[in-house]
Amino acid sequence: MNPDYIRVSIGTAAVLGLVSMQLDAVPTTAYLMLYTTKHCRANCGFCPQARESQARSDALSRIFWPQFSLEDVKRRFESSENVKSFKRICIQIINYENFFKDLLGVINAFQEFKIPISVSVQPLTENQMKTLYQSGVSRIGIPLDAATKTIFDQVKGKGMKSPYKWETHLESIKMAQSIFGSKNVSTHLIIGLGETELDAIKFIETMIDSQVLPALFTFTPVRGASFENRSPPTLFHYRKIQLARYLLINNICQFRDFAFNEKGELIKFGIPKDRLFEIIRTGKPFLTSGCSGCNRPFYNERPGTILFNYPQQLTEEEIKQVTDLFEANMQ
Repeated sequence: MNPDYIRVSIGTAAVLGLVSMQLDAVPTTAYLMLYTTKHCRANCGFCPQARESQARSDALSRIFWPQFSLEDVKRRFESSENVKSFKRICIQIINYENFFKDLLGVINAFQEFKIPISVSVQPLTENQMKTLYQSGVSRIGIPLDAATKTIFDQVKGKGMKSPYKWETHLESIKMAQSIFGSKNVSTHLIIGLGETELDAIKFIETMIDSQVLPALFTFTPVRGASFENRSPPTLFHYRKIQLARYLLINNICQFRDFAFNEKGELIKFGIPKDRLFEIIRTGKPFLTSGCSGCNRPFYNERPGTILFNYPQQLTEEEIKQVTDLFEANMQ
């Protein structure tokens, strides 16, 4: 049985004609989120959906996710020409009592459109993962979010009185690889939770070496969430980690090629400067990272501001801004 309602990211809703708004960048993935009247059973400090959060119930990061009838959303998929712009459907999960039944209902509702379906979810049982795979889910993401076990415990584990454990997440990622295939599993890393650049880059290489795709997010303070008074990372801190990820995932460098200072700050990328700036000027390291077809427009930033993650190819002016930032700050 399908659930009655579903949340749809505001940009996805605009593409489907469910809301009227101008889009500076069109989402290339349809972002959906399970609907519940309850808070998540987990208590991640950065998340508006957390158990103790006082944030609006329709928020995730800085994006609003209005509620619609599942049947209305499905009809829009059937009738809207704009659906052709979607290369993937990504379903965000909230951890509540009957979430898995609702998740299967949503998957069932959208299978017929032959668009690859991804699920971003907390650790599941082996039987639940097998059921997702058999239901047609092509990719699964299990977000670690933190670069180290210590930070994990502080932001989404025992320090937040949460059911989540670092070891359980890692075990779940390995189990998912055995079911979905080693290259069809993702995880998330949120930059700005207290990690050093060394921590973040070591995490990224570990995931890549394990054939897990690491997607980068920026910590975004949200009013009403536990961490609402924390600051986001500096732009250069984030840019260096984006660039390092690009070099690692494209096998241009390895972790051992990088150099760090005593504070864990990345000071050398391990390739000649002219080659490094040639890569920077392509703009590619600074595009949204994640599953194929995912561009997450303005998930971490507001339109009109300098973007942490670019949802589409950078303009010449944007490339100049990035290049100038590296030239001004690199030794």
